[in-house]
Amino acid sequence: MDEKAMVNDALVGVNGELKMFGEMIAQTENKELKQCLKQIRNQCEMSQEKLYQVAREKSYYVPAEKATQEEVEHVKSILTQPKTFF
Repeated sequence: MDEKAMVNDALVGVNGELKMFGEMIAQTENKELKQCLKQIRNQCEMSQEKLYQVAREKSYYVPAEKATQEEVEHVKSILTQPKTFF
């Protein structure tokens, strides 16, 4: 396995862990456990950022172009509209 594959594999794993932590945090009633999971998630996010930095520096990962201001405003308008569930 070459370095690029290892970095990409690690990123896939970290991204999966972050998703799992998000689900666990939302479903946890115990405040101490919830806080512990949040701390672990935060450490995981820092590791993810370091991995992405390595991937970007080595051109293993090329992020999408930055959104235009118009695109940002469009997404904001969608996310801030009142939600109806029924």
